[in-house]
Amino acid sequence: QVQLVESGGGSVQAGGSLRLSCAVSGDASSRYCMGWFRQAPGKEREGVAHIDNHGRTTYADSVKGRFTVSKDNAKSSLYLEMGSLKLEDTAVYYCAADRFWAVRCSLTTLIEYKYRGQGTQVTVSS
Repeated sequence: QVQLVESGGGSVQAGGSLRLSCAVSGDASSRYCMGWFRQAPGKEREGVAHIDNHGRTTYADSVKGRFTVSKDNAKSSLYLEMGSLKLEDTAVYYCAADRFWAVRCSLTTLIEYKYRGQGTQVTVSS
């Protein structure tokens, strides 16, 4: 059973940066398509960044150019570097993963992935 544990959330001023991490245990992260989605109060879940098993990345238009997703299979970890943060980036951020052979790997299906972490809060203030 794969387990995902996020860390790195917190409070930051607008324009600042944060780095989220997601530790993967129970299986090799190289077997998974992974990504980050977020959910703000009263809003739908939104896929933010995705990386497939070949390392190809995709981003939501709302974060393109500001966020960078990466995966270190040797460390079984997924990362999200967030820069130029805006008030509207405030949300709980979740790491998600699914087996590359069992799912259509894409940003649009990320929120349906089988495995997800407990989430980490990111709060951006003015």
